Amino acid sequence: MDIALHETGLRDCYLIQSQFMEDRRGFFQEVFRKDVFEQNGLPTRFVQLNQSGSVKGTVRGLHFQWEPPMAKLMRVVRGEAFLVAVDIRKGSPTLGQWFGVGVTAESRRQLYAPAGFARGFCVLSDFAEIEYLCTGVYNPEGESGVLWSDPNIGIEWPVSSPTLSGKDAKAQSLAQWLEREESNRFIY
Repeated sequence: MDIALHETGLRDCYLIQSQFMEDRRGFFQEVFRKDVFEQNGLPTRFVQLNQSGSVKGTVRGLHFQWEPPMAKLMRVVRGEAFLVAVDIRKGSPTLGQWFGVGVTAESRRQLYAPAGFARGFCVLSDFAEIEYLCTGVYNPEGESGVLWSDPNIGIEWPVSSPTLSGKDAKAQSLAQWLEREESNRFIY
């Protein structure tokens, strides 16, 4: 398995392109291989696989977990989405900065964001399915979110009036998160 790690401008956050083979039957791709990830300094212990399906214009996020701290490897398995990662690590030189990229199922690209990043996505096709590997098991008591439209982050979303969950619509600002004691789990 060959992978190319593309810098995102945010330390420890990468856009990953792994090799795939196509022929008249279709394609084959190794999405994750422990030895190759290890050689590239990426995590090799994923303990949960999630899949989300959403309609066009939906924004999910920006979500993060501190108990346990959770890294995520995200990919689009159907349709097209704009994947986003925001650095929320106290003391990080890129605190509050974001990276976003349009990804299709056909591009087979993945976005890796370590613990200390808030992640989300916006669906660009009529319907999309996003799959993400997690380094921790979900704990509702140790997770939160940052408002998708926080003006101090300034994400350039491809929608202006997205469909949101109630929780995402009422999420806190990054400044409010940084005032909470739990934010000390993400000190750079």
